[in-house]
Amino acid sequence: MKKKFFTFLLIATAGLTACRKTGTEPDIKQYDEQQIQGYIAANGLTGFSKDTTGGDTTGMYYKIISKGVGTPLEYSDVVSLVFTLSSFDGKYISSDTITNHIYNYLGHLNTTANLPKGLMLGIKNILKYRDGSMRLLIPSHLAYGTAGFGTGSISNTNSRIAGNQSLDYYVHVINDQQVYDDLVIRNYMAANALSGYTKTADGVYYRIITPRTAGSYIDDASTVTATFTGAILNGTLFDNYTTAQVLTPGSGLEVATFQAGIREILYNYAGENASISMFVPSRLGWGVSSSGAIPSNAPVRYEFQISTVTH
Repeated sequence: MKKKFFTFLLIATAGLTACRKTGTEPDIKQYDEQQIQGYIAANGLTGFSKDTTGGDTTGMYYKIISKGVGTPLEYSDVVSLVFTLSSFDGKYISSDTITNHIYNYLGHLNTTANLPKGLMLGIKNILKYRDGSMRLLIPSHLAYGTAGFGTGSISNTNSRIAGNQSLDYYVHVINDQQVYDDLVIRNYMAANALSGYTKTADGVYYRIITPRTAGSYIDDASTVTATFTGAILNGTLFDNYTTAQVLTPGSGLEVATFQAGIREILYNYAGENASISMFVPSRLGWGVSSSGAIPSNAPVRYEFQISTVTH
């Protein structure tokens, strides 16, 4: 990778030198074009087209990975996105599609979501439809400009995008969140060789590791002693109670601390001495809202070990 970036820098430097020899300095669009052409050459990229929306050019290059469906997106539409991102210099890479979730109006991606203007334009004018995905090379003047993005020194890795950096994005616009969540859960289980899970009618996956004591059950009136962990599907824990917790009526299972999908499994299949694992799709978890380490539209995994249940 270092060789590729070094080669790219030589190409970019040669382009700038050529401009200087003619007595003119490149403007930002010319500079961005040199950056992008150098990046394409240095990384052996193929199949990219230049955006010529409206007969003009934005300077963006794109490659459609999968075409979308439905009616064309408008700026007033709410969209659910997953994405990856890297700066051309390789100093900023964000490749985790588990955390890179956005749920917002398409027209607000450049403001409240603080994503590049080029990404918003690319989705509207190039990708156009839900369930589509593309790779998009965004010139710096449609990215974060001369100011860059993030904090700290420009030499830092993954904390700051330097000024005048063009960006390499992958973006997928989700069409059916329920279908997407199910695919994410199944892919996770396959990648981690997990088996023995049963899927409920509304999409929660569960596995009974240790059955509950006969006759024991959990409901809104239960006081439950349990240890449990909750994580998003990149392994990041947002709940981690290895010391037994006492969950009492009014402050435990029946309130928002545990979302609908979690309660469904505990109430139907758990009880005293039970050990149970579950995967909860986002609509039965935290939904479109983000909460701490949980991004919007994120499936979650919970592991419960229950010791006592009283009523």
